[in-house]
Amino acid sequence: MKIKSNFLGFLSIVLILFIASKTSAQSTEKAIDAIFSEAYPANSPGATVLISKDDKVIYRKAFGMANLELNTPMTPEHVLELASITKQFTGVAILMLMEQGKLNLQDPLSKYLEEYPKGDQITIHHLLNHTSGIKSYTDVPSFMELARKDMTPIEIINKFKDLPMEFEPGERYAYNNSAYILLGYIIEQTSEMSYEDFIQKNIFDKLGMKNSYYGSRSRIIPNRASGYQPSGESYKNADYLSMTIPYAAGSLMSTVDDMFLWNKAIHYNTLISEKSKQLAFTNYTLNNGEKINYGYGWAIDELAGISTIEHTGGIFGFTTSGIYIPEKNIYSIVLTNDNGKGPEPL
Repeated sequence: MKIKSNFLGFLSIVLILFIASKTSAQSTEKAIDAIFSEAYPANSPGATVLISKDDKVIYRKAFGMANLELNTPMTPEHVLELASITKQFTGVAILMLMEQGKLNLQDPLSKYLEEYPKGDQITIHHLLNHTSGIKSYTDVPSFMELARKDMTPIEIINKFKDLPMEFEPGERYAYNNSAYILLGYIIEQTSEMSYEDFIQKNIFDKLGMKNSYYGSRSRIIPNRASGYQPSGESYKNADYLSMTIPYAAGSLMSTVDDMFLWNKAIHYNTLISEKSKQLAFTNYTLNNGEKINYGYGWAIDELAGISTIEHTGGIFGFTTSGIYIPEKNIYSIVLTNDNGKGPEPL
């Protein structure tokens, strides 16, 4: 549910302009307009873009189309799928439950799934930072056979739990959607709520994220943008995917405005303490001491020599990228309804 994005070129330009103040706000806006207008022309799938600085939205626009069949232009109010940015919410949910004393990051997986292979060696910590060694179910060729099927979390887990481990826990880093399915299951077991209900009640409702949802193909979602994928020189509607399949690894939907509220909540520790946030933002290491550039639901990187906390995502019909610069309180989020031309080409 993730496409690694080379989004840094675009944001490097923006960040340097804001920090150095060598250009006017108007010329900066025009430069960003030009980048996105070229990438997402009026007759193609589009993108919503928001950039904030010190809690003030300084850029908020949309490009291209939300629906090609209805000729509906994209607006910043459109709801798009977050794909793997969902993992930020899953990571914070785990930390919230930790603060409530309902789990420990060193708990073995076997505490929640007694018969899981090597579950006594795999911890919640390993699941959060992709060092568990469990096979990612989205890397299994037969995954596409499941895409249209509604499944419960335990049914998905049963599809991958007996696959051979790729490495011993903590020995390597390998991006892993299976781990976040397991985390969703742990959230349900410890909270006694469904993952969907936990996120809705404890995050979306608390933060006033009124246009954010656990994804559904049957639910009426106002302002939902349609997803597209390339087809020759044109596009086609994205392949059908039951939103039960990405689950806690990639099923959430939102708008750039709601994601601005989310990032503010992270910045000001609205949902979790500063201590817990720093656990999420730690650049963890393997057993041999090598850094992995990943925390709990966020990748750890740098931009123009300044530390960044970020994530990208890709799912049927949608690509996403969000970058947060804590030191400068700068946040940028881009959501697209094109899984052939996401932030990566920029």
